[in-house]
Amino acid sequence: MLAPGFADPVHDAQGTFRAVMDALARPGLVRPLAPFLAPFLAPPAPLTPELAAVALALTDADTPVWLDPALAEAADVAAYLRFHTGAPLTDDPARAAFALVRESRRCPPLGRFALGTPAYPDTSTTLVLALDTITDGQGLSLSGPGVRGTVRVAPGPLPDGFAAQLAENRADFPLGVDLILTAPGRVAGLPRSTTVTEA
Repeated sequence: MLAPGFADPVHDAQGTFRAVMDALARPGLVRPLAPFLAPFLAPPAPLTPELAAVALALTDADTPVWLDPALAEAADVAAYLRFHTGAPLTDDPARAAFALVRESRRCPPLGRFALGTPAYPDTSTTLVLALDTITDGQGLSLSGPGVRGTVRVAPGPLPDGFAAQLAENRADFPLGVDLILTAPGRVAGLPRSTTVTEA
């Protein structure tokens, strides 16, 4: 029997969508997702409620989804996503509109995902990472569009050399991937337009 999706599909999907869009528009700003998760949203492990909420709100039959190995090995996860979103699954990260990453330390290099094209930069992949924490403080220093001055945020765990990967991603703007960072009850955005350095 499939696990349920949102308790209120329309309201919760809209609320999650707004939280994610606000997070991407204001990089480093941590937004709450908890109101749209509990107590009903309980996806099959190892898919987190936050990853599930973003997928339910943003993906559909026209958005191929790539799952990292931890998620791809769980048949219940694929069945859950297909049923609730209709999104096709792909095993090629370069063909994915969205990528769900449960084991953030093992996230493939950003360059393996679709970076868009000069004519269609919006055809790039949006990565959604499940983290343990996202807090204000030492970690990453963000600046650029949507950031007033400089913002410091400490997401973790992240892959080794992640700040350098983000710098390379920014260097190809308007090409590049966008990232949605999730942690228990929280979401933050790192769009490709953001300049990221280690704080």
